[in-house]
Amino acid sequence: MAEERKLLAKVEDACIYEDQVVEFIKRMDSNLVQQFKNTDGIANVIGELVHQELLLLDAKKHNYEEEKEFKDALELTKDNLLKSYSFSKVLEGIHVTEEEARDYYEKNKKLFNQDASATASHILVETEEKAKEIKAALDKGENFEKLAKEYSTCPSKENGGNLGTFRPGQMVKPFDEAVFSMEVGTISEPIKTEFGYHIIQLHDRKDGRQKEFDEVKDLCMQEALRLKQKEAYLNKIEDLKKEYTVTYY
Repeated sequence: MAEERKLLAKVEDACIYEDQVVEFIKRMDSNLVQQFKNTDGIANVIGELVHQELLLLDAKKHNYEEEKEFKDALELTKDNLLKSYSFSKVLEGIHVTEEEARDYYEKNKKLFNQDASATASHILVETEEKAKEIKAALDKGENFEKLAKEYSTCPSKENGGNLGTFRPGQMVKPFDEAVFSMEVGTISEPIKTEFGYHIIQLHDRKDGRQKEFDEVKDLCMQEALRLKQKEAYLNKIEDLKKEYTVTYY
């Protein structure tokens, strides 16, 4: 036995049910949905649906559907809906197999390369002398973050010198070469760049690698499907161009 729909409001003979309110909220912008998932929000949605029914009654009363502007808009809406429906018919039944997804992966392996990355902090100072002095203090057990906040001239000093995670080529060459040749957990000797002298602390490093098919299978399925649909669409358009005359001016 089908569950009885919960009636929330009526405008003349038109009924507004709970499931209509739920569907209305689902179609909202995702940023707004939360604002309407409470008693007041639901009441506002019910009110809006009531307003729409009132406008529909008014339109019928004044026979707006017989006006030329409405007929033109209706025809345009119908044409656009038919275009979308025809497009969906072209894509109907198209799917991809795991074999096709794997074939996409093999042909596009370079898209699934995971770049090397490093997570590091640094202390930047203007002179080599100061850099050596700070390195000596670090070798004696001084806290890296504390010294970064005290001496570094880089804005990262506010975060204890932390630069976050970056890929090869994102930093100036001498810094880049140093950080990607260090051992995790170590602190470098002063490194000279155009900005001054850096003392680097390497927190983590990941080597670049090729992602395996199983790691990106879902993405490969999606992309293989997209390409297959695109091919079907373009083939259909070429067939239709042979059937109908197209003239460009």
